[in-house]
Amino acid sequence: MRNLKLLRTLEFRDIPAPGKPQCFSLRTEQGTVLIGSEHGLIEVDPVTREVKNEIPLAAEGFLPEDGSGCIVGIQDLLDQESVCVATASGDVVLCNLSTHQLECVGSVASGISVMSWSPDQELVLLATGQQTLILMTKDFEPILEQQIHQDDFGESKFITVGWGKKETQFHGSEGRQAAFQMQMHESALSWDDHRPQITWRGDGQFFAVSVVCPETGSRKVRVWNRELALQSTSEPVAGLGPALAWRPSGSLIASTQGKPNQQDVVFFEKNGLLHGHFTLPFLKDEVKVNGLLWNADSSVLAVWLEDLQTEENSTLKTYIQLWTVGNYHWYLKQNLHFSSCGKSKPVSLMWDPVTPYQLHVLCQGWHYLCYEWHWTTDRSSGDNASDLANVAVIDGYRVLVTVFRQTVVPPPLCTYQLLLPQPVNQVVFSTHPQKSNDLAVLDAINQISVYKCGDSPCADPTVKLGAVGGNGFKVSLSIPHLEKRYKIQFENNEDQEVNPLKLGLLTWIQEDIFLAISHSPSSRQSFIHRMTMALSETDEEQGQLSVSSSVVVDGIIISLCCNSKTKSIALQLADGQIFKYLRESPSLAVEPWKNPGGVAVRFPHPCMQTELAIIAGEECVLGLTDRCRFFINDTEVASNITSFAVYDEFLLLTTHSHTCQCFCLRDASFKTLQAGLSSSNVSNEETLRKVERGSRVVTVVPQDTKLILQMPRGNLEVVHHRALVLAQIRKWLDKLMFKEAFECMRKLRINLNLLHDHNPKVFLENVETFIKQIDSVNHINLFFTELKYCLSILTSHVKKTTPELEVVLQKVHELQGNAPSVPDAVSAEEALKYLLLLVDVNELYDHSLGTYDFDLVLMVAEKSQKDPKEYLPFLNTLKKMETNYQRFTIDKHLKRYEKAIGHLSKCGPEYFPECLNLIKDKNLYNEALKLYPPDSQQYKDISVAYGEHLMQEHLHEPAGLVFARCGAHERALEAFLACGSWQQALCMAAQLNFTKDQLAGLGRTLAGKLVEQRKHSDAATVLEQYAQDYEEAVLLLLDGTAWEEALRMVYKYNRLDIIETNIKPSILEAQKNYMVFLDSQTATFSCHKKRLLVVRELKEQAQQGNLDDEGPHAQESDLFSETSSVMSGSDVSGRYSHSNSRISARSSKNRRKAERKKHSLKEGSPLEDLALLEALNEVVQSIEKLKDEVHHILKMLFLFAFDEQAKELQKAFEDTLQLIERSLPEIWTLTHQQNSATPILGPSSTANSIMASYQQQKTSAPVLDAELFIPPKINKRTQWKLTLLE
Repeated sequence: MRNLKLLRTLEFRDIPAPGKPQCFSLRTEQGTVLIGSEHGLIEVDPVTREVKNEIPLAAEGFLPEDGSGCIVGIQDLLDQESVCVATASGDVVLCNLSTHQLECVGSVASGISVMSWSPDQELVLLATGQQTLILMTKDFEPILEQQIHQDDFGESKFITVGWGKKETQFHGSEGRQAAFQMQMHESALSWDDHRPQITWRGDGQFFAVSVVCPETGSRKVRVWNRELALQSTSEPVAGLGPALAWRPSGSLIASTQGKPNQQDVVFFEKNGLLHGHFTLPFLKDEVKVNGLLWNADSSVLAVWLEDLQTEENSTLKTYIQLWTVGNYHWYLKQNLHFSSCGKSKPVSLMWDPVTPYQLHVLCQGWHYLCYEWHWTTDRSSGDNASDLANVAVIDGYRVLVTVFRQTVVPPPLCTYQLLLPQPVNQVVFSTHPQKSNDLAVLDAINQISVYKCGDSPCADPTVKLGAVGGNGFKVSLSIPHLEKRYKIQFENNEDQEVNPLKLGLLTWIQEDIFLAISHSPSSRQSFIHRMTMALSETDEEQGQLSVSSSVVVDGIIISLCCNSKTKSIALQLADGQIFKYLRESPSLAVEPWKNPGGVAVRFPHPCMQTELAIIAGEECVLGLTDRCRFFINDTEVASNITSFAVYDEFLLLTTHSHTCQCFCLRDASFKTLQAGLSSSNVSNEETLRKVERGSRVVTVVPQDTKLILQMPRGNLEVVHHRALVLAQIRKWLDKLMFKEAFECMRKLRINLNLLHDHNPKVFLENVETFIKQIDSVNHINLFFTELKYCLSILTSHVKKTTPELEVVLQKVHELQGNAPSVPDAVSAEEALKYLLLLVDVNELYDHSLGTYDFDLVLMVAEKSQKDPKEYLPFLNTLKKMETNYQRFTIDKHLKRYEKAIGHLSKCGPEYFPECLNLIKDKNLYNEALKLYPPDSQQYKDISVAYGEHLMQEHLHEPAGLVFARCGAHERALEAFLACGSWQQALCMAAQLNFTKDQLAGLGRTLAGKLVEQRKHSDAATVLEQYAQDYEEAVLLLLDGTAWEEALRMVYKYNRLDIIETNIKPSILEAQKNYMVFLDSQTATFSCHKKRLLVVRELKEQAQQGNLDDEGPHAQESDLFSETSSVMSGSDVSGRYSHSNSRISARSSKNRRKAERKKHSLKEGSPLEDLALLEALNEVVQSIEKLKDEVHHILKMLFLFAFDEQAKELQKAFEDTLQLIERSLPEIWTLTHQQNSATPILGPSSTANSIMASYQQQKTSAPVLDAELFIPPKINKRTQWKLTLLE
């Protein structure tokens, strides 16, 4: 139940550039915009409003001089520090914006209609004039070219067995001949430009292409993968439009469809089948859809539409609509109306790839606009009983209002809806405490409709009841009526044409006064407009809202909040500064918001939601960022808050740990709130409540106990938070409203002792009032039972962490059998009736049944509301059974399966099949094996079943052990074979009395599996001893670099020829691989070491320059991902492979490890020094692990007189080790180790230097990376050198 709130607008008007803009792209790292025209490219900075670069493509011959050229695509390439431009004439040009160098990297003779890069910028796709698709790498190397039109469906073609074929269906009045009629294809829409459209899935694994089929004339959507293999083709859809957008999350592909009387946005699955739609608020031929765009987090779909030329419509408009979905309903949240002619016509738009709710728009008159929205919940802010807890949801031409005080209606339903003549962009409730149910609606043409509650002379046609009321029902609900519509009078109407969302953050501060915010189109300033309702001459005329005064604020205002009690208004700037708006001041000025110490308040990070609250007597500003960081003034209180709301003296918050916490602000402080919200603190039962994952606060019903939460899927949940409940009960008791307090406590199962214990003196003085208000003997008795001793014992057993209901039932049973000792003692009947108030009757019945005491079962059943027909036949059936089978039936009925098989095992062998089925069904193998002796047939049957279960779970070795233990040797052999446990497999073969040939075959099978696991020595042992194949065994030992064992086996079998044919070549080849590996690692180590020293020097210079700042990188640290995966230089240069060496396995392992690294080695990246340390550490570790391997191969080289190769390897390895040992003190310096652990402190330190040091640590060395500053250990005692070579 949230709306999109406009935070800020950024404009750059009249950009000085020739020609007309055609398309644009964003350079997110630089914060600039690249705009293409028929003359070339320009780069502009919308913040400073200046042109950074100009690339004249026409002058270089890539575009015609006559201005007829067209740029079809622009893409900023981050890795290459260049911009890729594609022209309609067929050229693909790389532009270096630093050097202004242009390079034509490819040309298509037939021209290019679309250029589309994959999201990871690894691939580029071109759609050519010859109706082909060309897929290339990021280096513009062609991968494949395919025809854009394909006859085949694709690799994901559906398989049908003939069911549901058309000729087998009933066709009604059409007759059977309808089954054989040819399907007629409807041609493309009349306004379709017949150009192909391309869209990529968010992960870049697939892309979709929408093209007009030359045979049928209608559009089709085809899905291709990264290898340009066709996956699927869409089903025939009449009137399919050209717009196409694949949801980044990957679930749906959006397009449009023209129907006889409407236009829809339709969704396709990846397999080409339709999957849902929603209808646009236009008729079929009224508008055309220019484009569909999903934002980065897939939550908002932008629809770009344009009026079609008709005789009736003389003023054409262009529309940008923002749609969101919740509970399977699509809501129209924002409408931007532009002109379709002149300078304000949009020519291109795109979502920001980093900021999810930021939309960039480029208009024909060289006007650039940037809008940023965020989610907000529009709710009434009153705190008395007259406030109805209204929540308003924008849905196009409707405002859906839910009144939570009287009814909880799940969205998309509502209590009532307001029908507006224009689409709605903002809704605001009055901040007047007594008129909090009044609301105002700002629509797309800047007209405000004011709705007020109260008596209306006639029914209002613009207000329609929703999910309440109906025929024959009278609704006791105060429904607002339309008082008047007011047109906002701007000083310059041209501003509205250029920027349709001129006003934001609308606030209704007085009965006839509104506040609104606008941003300067030429500077970083904001305006606070005070708008007053002007009286019209007659009631029927439209009213006017005139801007009576404006306040200029230096900075961009992104939020405004108002306290209805104190009348305070707080403004937040984009840099976090908080200002107070002095609305009573004659000059209408603003001043900094100061804390009790007189220091100006400033949020460390901009907050998307702000509220005002009084904490410990001081008014404070509360803020929540889009990264769940919660601030009170400038203090960060928590970092895991998902939503919050302030009600009266309470602060309610939901957290990432799926809890809802409620704090009383009257006696709270910052420290107590921090302690209460810390993850290590276990809050008490009153302040904390578990909620469903992803729950968010919608509203709180004033002077009630209801808290409304919304789940991620859209449904609502009403909870009664204990802190709210107890606070409300105390208010009722203070006002002697005993009936309201009693009903609430009874409904929510709160101990009725609180009625007395809250204020014993007042209660005893007003006992008569209490009895008159309750006016029920049963309710008064219920209150008295809370004080009885026997019932207290029963309650203590029930309320334990693990309720002891069997003990409670036994005590009740004892009361039934024993006469009461005193006249006032509780009887069994009273105790049971009381017990039924505490425990659900069905749960109590089940526990009584679990005691196997039928007298107790009947006693509970008779006192409950159960029908005897429900339980008597079942109990009678149980009584006829043998005792053990009876208890088995009861336990199975109660789902106590472990007890059930225990009873069933005692029933005799004829019941074993039933027992085994239950064991298999409930996976009770371990429990069942304890019930039978190991030498019994039942034990073996259960073991075999257990082993088969483990085999299905791919737990082969445990399965083999279970089979072997019970004597199922054949099954055990299969299991040990599957897991490669060769010793156990051969043991099973011996017990199965395998012949010599069978053992040889088994040995070869085992050897193959062991080789797959790189256990060459084990494989050689099996081949030699069981298959008598020593030659293959020697080859396997060479593959596993077990040189000495291979040599031993050669001499054992006197096959000295193998030394010359296999052993010596293998050793020499391994020596070459080691040399290549050492060279690459040495080069990589030196390169990384050199770069690390440069990076550290740059960081020290930057740190010295920032000592007087407040850690500028701290705000940016959240922008960098810690999970980016890149390939380091060592990964590129250190690749080698040889089947006879274990080095190839290490190389593969290192490659996979490097691909999982979270730090980027790209020059200039925020954590480049950590990435270099990580890469250097890996080089050192890889060299250290080679010592034993080098020692073994040196011995073999010396043995076979390869002295030159041995000395070369020993010298290279020694040089590498010496280089590493010399470099360790330079790389892992003591200074950097200390800096990673503690900030810079001491008598000479200043507050700024300590803060800068602390922020530097946060940016450069997260806690998880502290281990990188510990130097790797080198074992100098390892004797790897061969002294014989010296």
